[in-house]
Amino acid sequence: MVDQPIGATASEDELSTTFAALADPTRRAILARLTDGEATVNELAEPFPITVQAVSKHLRVLERAGLIERGRAAQLRPSRLRGAPLRVAAEWLESYRDFWQGSFDRLDERLRAGENRVQDG
Repeated sequence: MVDQPIGATASEDELSTTFAALADPTRRAILARLTDGEATVNELAEPFPITVQAVSKHLRVLERAGLIERGRAAQLRPSRLRGAPLRVAAEWLESYRDFWQGSFDRLDERLRAGENRVQDG
């Protein structure tokens, strides 16, 4: 069992796992590729300067985070994107929109005030 931060809910722990998986640019690129449809490890490894084994490790991280699922088709194990964890992460980020927007609005006001002082001076 993975220890959760004090006061963290199960969904917050899943959010941590999602963001940890998304922290790597190779994994984000793999997810971007999977938006076009399922792919095998070899297909996913093609654009990267890393081994198929390294891509497999990235896929295991994504699978543990619930971001992908891997099927079985004869000898192949195609991976496909799962959207639910991404939706949860997007909803969590969206909850901060008012904060960001307020920060940008205040910055815009300061910049405009500075421009007015330069033009008046």
